[in-house]
Order: sequence, then structure tokens, then C-alpha cells
Amino acid sequence: MTLTGAAQSRLLRTGRLEVIGRISSASNVTLVCESVSDGDCLRCVYKPIRGERPLWDFPDGTLAGREVASYAISDALGWDVIPETILRDGPYGAGMVQRWIDTVDNHTEAGNRMDLVDLCPPAAVPEGFIAVLRAYDGAGDEVALVHADDPRLQRMAVLDVLLNNADRKGGHALEGLDGQVYGVDHGICLHSEHKLRTVLWGWAGDPVPDGLMSDIAALPAKIAGRLGERLSRYITDAEIDALTRRANRLVDHPVMPRPRTARPIPWPAF
Repeated sequence: MTLTGAAQSRLLRTGRLEVIGRISSASNVTLVCESVSDGDCLRCVYKPIRGERPLWDFPDGTLAGREVASYAISDALGWDVIPETILRDGPYGAGMVQRWIDTVDNHTEAGNRMDLVDLCPPAAVPEGFIAVLRAYDGAGDEVALVHADDPRLQRMAVLDVLLNNADRKGGHALEGLDGQVYGVDHGICLHSEHKLRTVLWGWAGDPVPDGLMSDIAALPAKIAGRLGERLSRYITDAEIDALTRRANRLVDHPVMPRPRTARPIPWPAF
């Protein structure tokens, strides 16, 4: 039986977390769990705070809270970009717990399809994709870093501007079986200083769609109210003020920013 959204949310918050695996490629300890209660089961990701790797530019022990704050902003905008994310106790102490996303498999025996963010020969960028960068792969061949020209992905790129996302890698954009495009891994977001690093630069200099701008225009008032109270549990007043400034900047100039640092793309890009 498929669980309703409310049932999934309740299970995410109150179920018993049982670890079933670990994502070894993640920089911080990232565990795959099942949240179990009364015969119901929900798969989720659990990142204990004690497993966070120290960073020079983000305070220790704050990454889990930044993931929860990022979800709160996506939720307040009504965009459903970030899967439900909470802070709760688990087998290894307090940590971030996020609903698991079942994703489309683009690489099957029946045929290959480009991922939302992918690599291809520079002369063979497919229709519906935007080239962002040329580079060389491990074999020394020239490749282009590309992403889909997809409004679902564009909405994520706009959210990243608001979140000041310092680490939007290709593998952090997931195409769900439900037809939604989700963003994950928001631990190094919401710094008060400019940190934007992303693979989604294909819309740089383009106008932000009007439908997204109407949601962004309402955001500062939400931050001044209940959303701000919610965010204050996880990030500082200075970081909340910086979020408000980023929203107001987009309202005043509704255009996607261009890169303004020497390292605008996270590395590795996947």
C-alpha cells in the first residue's frame, strides 16, 4: 500500500531508523535507512551531525541544520524542489533525515538517455541541452559539461541563487519516478558571503520566469514572519538577512546572475 504524504511525513519524524547501507561517495557520513513503525516502512537518508567533515568556511556541526533550512525555504516558496527534510535523533545521534527519492534509470539495456546533467562531445550537444563548460576527461578527450534546458531544472537553479548554494553538483539533481526534479545535498548553503558554485549556469543572464518571480516576491515577508522564526533554529541572523537581500535583489533585477568568482563550478562536477 502506498503511504499518503501525511503518513510519510509522520513516519519520517517518528519511525525507528534502521540503517541498511551507506553512500560511500559522499563527503560526509551519509546513511541509507528505513524508518519503521507499526508495519509501515519509509526509505530515507540520514546524515548524523557527528559524521560531518569540518570545513574552513562553514561552522562545524551546522550542515544538517542548513539542509533543514534549505528545505524550509523551498517549502515556503511552494516549489517542492527539496524532499522533506527534518532534524531528529537517529542511531548515531542527531542528524538530518530526508525522504528518499526513487529515480529514473537513463542507462538501461533498452537504450541510453542523457541525464539531467551530463557529459558529451562538444560537437554533439543534443537538442534540449545547454553546454556550460568544456574540459578534458580522464582519458584526455575533450568533453562538454551540459545540462537539460528544462523548466523543472531551471527552478532548481533559481532556488540555488536564493540559497547561495556552494555545491550544486550534477549528481545532486535527481529525476524522480514521479516526474518531479529534486535537489539534494544542501549542507553548504545559506552563507552570508557570496558562495554560489553550480553546474547549472546555462541560464546565466536570462530573465527569471514570471511564475517563479511571483513566489520570490512574497518571500521577504515570509522571512520576516514565521519562516524567519523557523530558520533561526538553524542559521544565524546575518545569514537570514543575507537571504532576504538575495530575494530582494532578484525582485529588483529578475535576471539569473552570471559567474563572479574564479571557481564558479564545484569540483568534481559530479
